[in-house]
Amino acid sequence: MKFSASAVALVAAAGFANAAPLVVERQAPAITDADILNYALTLEHLENTFYRTGLQNFTQQQFADAGFDEKFYNNLKTIAFDEQVHVDFLTAGLQEAGATPVKECTYAFPVDSVKAFVLVSSVLEGVGVSAYLGAAADIMSKEYLTAAGSILAIEARHTSYIRSSLDISPFPQPFDVPLSINQVFTLAAQFIKECPADNPALPVKAFPTLTLDPTTAMPIKAGSTVKVLTPGYLLKPADGTSPIYGAFITLTGPIFVDTKAVDGGFELTIPEGVNGQSYVVLTGCKDKVSDDTVAAGPAIIEITN
Repeated sequence: MKFSASAVALVAAAGFANAAPLVVERQAPAITDADILNYALTLEHLENTFYRTGLQNFTQQQFADAGFDEKFYNNLKTIAFDEQVHVDFLTAGLQEAGATPVKECTYAFPVDSVKAFVLVSSVLEGVGVSAYLGAAADIMSKEYLTAAGSILAIEARHTSYIRSSLDISPFPQPFDVPLSINQVFTLAAQFIKECPADNPALPVKAFPTLTLDPTTAMPIKAGSTVKVLTPGYLLKPADGTSPIYGAFITLTGPIFVDTKAVDGGFELTIPEGVNGQSYVVLTGCKDKVSDDTVAAGPAIIEITN
């Protein structure tokens, strides 16, 4: 079973209706370890609810009918257990630190079949790895950093197992991709319908949605031309003429590519140096990628070289 563009696009089903400026200067609020733990808890609540409801909605027989055997089904139950433990662990840690833990939100998952459930599971686990990796540099407490590293290792095992079960490379590149808190929240927010009013406010902001065109031919490789969509808004430079770049995020720094404005979004060419579950943002800056320079995204693109 391989990824399809429409499957990857499942994680970007929601669009933003407002026009997006190309570069917005944002004053970054001070972020504390409690903020980071609550950010992690927000993601763990999402994953925990995803697995809990998915395993409630689909029976073992339905998994078997979709080509997933009893061993896979039982391992999914183990993954679901892990996510619940992560929720309990982070909640207890926040309470012990005198902070208020966020509660579970209401979510909308674009899942109507076992296959869609497993595909979205793979994407969510990959985002989880990038979330913990990206947040690590902001954690001040060594104890919290060690705990986050332990969870990261488990999330990486989850994503490798699920990718292997989908017959795609379980470890497609030598480095995982770190994403900023706002980049991850942009992806997570597309599943969140509503959160409890008394949840602590987090210093996060979602960028405008960017998604791979679901009609894109697969597999996508270096040199492939793809279209990324800007649903519900028009992205253009403030001066009307400056270029908009695609920036593929990697551990060793962004890889910039030129884009071409087309109806509904932008075309760009996949560069060398990215593989597996990859992330691209749109930006007007070719020097760096930061929360001050991201105009839209990230979009998730599964690349198979």
